[in-house]
Amino acid sequence: QRLPDAAGSSAEEHSGQDKLLIVVTPTRARASQAYYLSRMGQTLRLVRPPVLWVVVEAGKPTPEAALELRRTAVMHRYVGCCDALNASASPAVDFRPHQLNAGLEVVENHRLDGVVYFADEEGVYSLPLFDRLRQIRRFGTWPVPTISDGGHGVVLEGPVCKQNQVVGWHTSGDANKLQRFHVAMSGFAFNSTMLWDPRLRSHKAWNSIRHPEMVEQGFQGTTFVEQLVEDESQMEGIPADCSQIMNWHVPFGSESPVYPKGWRSAANLDVIIPLK
Repeated sequence: QRLPDAAGSSAEEHSGQDKLLIVVTPTRARASQAYYLSRMGQTLRLVRPPVLWVVVEAGKPTPEAALELRRTAVMHRYVGCCDALNASASPAVDFRPHQLNAGLEVVENHRLDGVVYFADEEGVYSLPLFDRLRQIRRFGTWPVPTISDGGHGVVLEGPVCKQNQVVGWHTSGDANKLQRFHVAMSGFAFNSTMLWDPRLRSHKAWNSIRHPEMVEQGFQGTTFVEQLVEDESQMEGIPADCSQIMNWHVPFGSESPVYPKGWRSAANLDVIIPLK
């Protein structure tokens, strides 16, 4: 599918002055991939256009995922990543920083003018979230709850706000106090022009904005955000007072590349009841 240019897509594809939403999603081949892509696609189909869904495969793009994406009827770009690192054969390795960087390269190379949002497959997203994203002028953030493995608890991560000013942070415990910004990866979005316009990020004007590929687990979000903003004064808390939960992170629980526990059955497969 044709990508919109730096000024956005054609007039027919835009409604009024709506900003282009650029949703970047890392994925990888596994038993539950079709389920995740279908669910995410059905959500994005309900979002007012223009929306571009950039899906990045860990490894080479697969025909199965490509077919699933076409079925969603969402404008998308499907690319592969990390094949030189043998990503498709290394399910235990987290290649998401590489994948998100591949998505950023699509945005930057095509000078796509809009709002960039990293939406993971395991997330559950409300439609009002995407309306809020279009209101972001530079960098916006909001709180995101994560359901713990097993579903026995919820951890809230993200900003505490007074109106749209960030005045503090929700954090999950003392271990995370070393982070500068306590943001979930699906709890912020930013103007895409920050990737190539140094005037919007003067403190890092000489750097390319990318996810560090060697960083401690749990610090990916803050390390990336530190490249975009200097402090909380350059952030917009959304909505006012950060008073709403607009998306959830819900880990599936099993990342088996074949089938999660309990999905396969070897019992009673030979029992056949014939028709009389």
